[in-house]
Amino acid sequence: LTPLVKSFGNTLIAVVGNMQSYLSARADIVLNTTVEQEACPNNLAPTTSTTAQMVMGDILAICLMEAKGFKADDFAKIHPGGTLGKKMYLRAGELVNDQNKPTVQAKDTIKTVIIEITNKRLGAAVVLTKENMIAGIITDGDIRRMLEKYDDFSNISAKDVMTLSPKIADTDILAVEALEIMRNNNISQLIITDKGEYKGILHLHELVREGII
Repeated sequence: LTPLVKSFGNTLIAVVGNMQSYLSARADIVLNTTVEQEACPNNLAPTTSTTAQMVMGDILAICLMEAKGFKADDFAKIHPGGTLGKKMYLRAGELVNDQNKPTVQAKDTIKTVIIEITNKRLGAAVVLTKENMIAGIITDGDIRRMLEKYDDFSNISAKDVMTLSPKIADTDILAVEALEIMRNNNISQLIITDKGEYKGILHLHELVREGII
């Protein structure tokens, strides 16, 4: 390939372990990755030499990034599916299912609440008022605490066990910011709204699945 590459007027940079090779003799720039001995006990299998090649490749990549002022934003733009890209662009609203948002009314029975939490499989249900405003949230933990506190549940409704003033975030918040809210408040679910309208529950498991954690 060397004559072909040179015939188009390209600058040929060679990364070689043999400074007397055909390639090194014809390259415009030679990067020497010669090693004294392979890690292989018989000094035959490419081991140390392949590591040296990879190190040189990393060095070139880092130098080019610094020379071009390549930042995390640039990386995310060309690699949006990776962890870094998701941390910089993925929004909380994209991780909630508007068709699968666990919802109960304040007057609903505990049985109704448990069935809703079980069916939607998000570990919680949001309690709404008659005007569809968020009144609170009931989590698996709230149910367990209720079981410890009461022996008779027949007269207990959702409003009696819900947590008031739950943590809420807008659909436009970054997923990584949503994670920070969860960590700071030691919670596994975060209510997501769009201009005050309940859109769904973001569970910690979704952030794990997307590689945010």
